[in-house]
Amino acid sequence: MRSFIQTIQNIFKITELRDKILLTLGLLLVYRIGTHIPLPGINPLGIENYMAQLQAAGEQQNGLLGIISAFTGGAFTRATLLGLGIMPYISASIVLQLMGMAVPYLQKLQNDGESGRKTLNQITRWLTIAICLVQAPSYLIMFQSMIIPMDAAPQAYYSFASSSWFYPVATLILVTGTMFTMWLGEKITDKGIGNGISLIIMVGIIATLPQAIIEEFNYQVNLGENGGYVFVLVEAILWLLVILASVLLVKAVRRVTVQYAKRVQASGSSYTRSVTNAVRDYIPLKVNAAGVMPIIFAQAIVLLPVQVGSYFVGDDPEKMSVLNEFGKLDGIAYNITFAVLIIIFTFFYTAITIPVNQMADGLKRSGGFVPGIKPGLETSNYLDDILSKITFPGAIFLAIIAILPGIVMNFGIQQNFAMFFGGTSLIILVGVAIDTIQQINAYLLNHHYDGLMESGRAKH
Repeated sequence: MRSFIQTIQNIFKITELRDKILLTLGLLLVYRIGTHIPLPGINPLGIENYMAQLQAAGEQQNGLLGIISAFTGGAFTRATLLGLGIMPYISASIVLQLMGMAVPYLQKLQNDGESGRKTLNQITRWLTIAICLVQAPSYLIMFQSMIIPMDAAPQAYYSFASSSWFYPVATLILVTGTMFTMWLGEKITDKGIGNGISLIIMVGIIATLPQAIIEEFNYQVNLGENGGYVFVLVEAILWLLVILASVLLVKAVRRVTVQYAKRVQASGSSYTRSVTNAVRDYIPLKVNAAGVMPIIFAQAIVLLPVQVGSYFVGDDPEKMSVLNEFGKLDGIAYNITFAVLIIIFTFFYTAITIPVNQMADGLKRSGGFVPGIKPGLETSNYLDDILSKITFPGAIFLAIIAILPGIVMNFGIQQNFAMFFGGTSLIILVGVAIDTIQQINAYLLNHHYDGLMESGRAKH
């Protein structure tokens, strides 16, 4: 504890780091305020009433609605100014990544360095606006179709304005809200600490954690049938173990040794020779190089049949029951399909994001080689073989963590808290937290090193 307090003190001694952290916290606070301001023309009591009915029926976290809501900290299910959150931007980024494999122009931009990155960012912004213009009206229509037909609700709880201007104005506000959220994320990345987009998603997810813990504690102690305080203690221990496993998955790497040959260079008119001794280094290949993307892809696809099929099966109870099996987070059909898709997408996403051919060519140009392996094609095949071998257990481990929420729900853990036992939420929280802590540590190590050389104190 003393070491932790000393670390916090060191952070605030470094002016630059302190300013970055305070700016980041301030911008995140602005985002959280925006997630609680309702759209003009919408009665928040109507939304609250409807969501309370869903929660009482145990359906709030089921399906696509609960998943998107988790990424926005509940803003999606409150119909607020920032109701769409950052998800349209994430969708645009994913689309461009996938298109980069097939469109030569995008491939060229990816290899053009800083200028190409700026052009890609601009394309991503325009694509985000296009996605928002499709998602925003659909979002409003979805809420209207769900809430207004509640005939039993009093007029005061009706949630949508009847003006013909409501839809275009609300759509414009939602698009602007998403672009504002994207701007906040970019400002955090440029002027603050950590990756802004990731931090916004993490804050949205973690905003629901305290309430989920309180609700779970109250349920298990007062209403649960699993042993009260003892079961809560077991839950806490299990949760910490799952977090530890997620940290290991995020940080696990396979180091491939690389040898750089000894170099002899002649310089000056006197032909003075400088000799650079051979250097040993390594290439860190991550066990989970795909991160959380396979879970996002798999979750979208496994829920797609439910969303699309509901329009075709009508009121047929047998067909609807089959479809609903794929929408139950604790169902066997959903979790098996989900796990298989995660494994497939882990290999797919790793293959398109880890350019082993470019890595081998870069080693060859810089005079590096893997001991015992010829430079060029053999090195590329060797790296690809290692990547395949470490990706398989990584994919299995990722799939197990992803379906843990559905598993623990069958043991009496409530849905809201079960969502933090694995899945997208926990992987994102762990990954973003580790990345941000590493950036803070880099500042601390750098300033401590300079300070010790100059005056023995951290540089202010």
